[in-house]
Amino acid sequence: MREIVLDTETTGFNPKTGDRIIEIGCVELYNLLPTGQTYHTYVNPQRDVPEAASRVSGITTDFLYDKPLFVHVVDSFLEFIGDSPLIIHNASFDMGFINAELERLCRDPLPVTRAIDTVQLARQKFPGSPASLDALCRRFGIDLSARVTHGALLDAGLLASVYLELKGGRQVTFAFQAENQAGQGMLVQEISQYKNREIRPSRSFSLLDEDRQRHQEFISGIKNALWTQ
Repeated sequence: MREIVLDTETTGFNPKTGDRIIEIGCVELYNLLPTGQTYHTYVNPQRDVPEAASRVSGITTDFLYDKPLFVHVVDSFLEFIGDSPLIIHNASFDMGFINAELERLCRDPLPVTRAIDTVQLARQKFPGSPASLDALCRRFGIDLSARVTHGALLDAGLLASVYLELKGGRQVTFAFQAENQAGQGMLVQEISQYKNREIRPSRSFSLLDEDRQRHQEFISGIKNALWTQ
């Protein structure tokens, strides 16, 4: 199953009041395994980036001056995500911004049902515990040292690791696959080594009367012993 882990950076919190997307990052998963395929682009929002947003993302108005508009990247973005489920942390936020950008271009919105919200997954699995990306990374021992500022592709990569943990993917997929491959290799070797090995004849063992008597004395002290039924 193909899934896309998606994250965006924006100029603010509300697309209805003029905030825009400034960065998109996507990581492709196939059967809960990262394929190495990613999508990343900065987007010129055609407006200034507030100082507060710049402090979070490290992206400034000047940096985005020569970057493409959303209209120039929309086709490549939609082609990359295809019809795959979208893994998003706080999905309503990112989906709201993406669909606002699509609406400006008179494009069909992405169905909200495509999104799998990792915040909800985390709250279901760990009720009452913090569900931020940082908190989940710390819970699962995922390295956060590179996250000096928020970045869409960096955060999508971190979220991919969190998602696999929430789904049991690191244990089930990575470990099982490695063990399964190793086990198959050992099995092939064992078969090749012992395929033509001479089979030993069956051996018979006799029980001494003394041992039989000791056994009878032992089970006589057990209530409803299976040996007596």
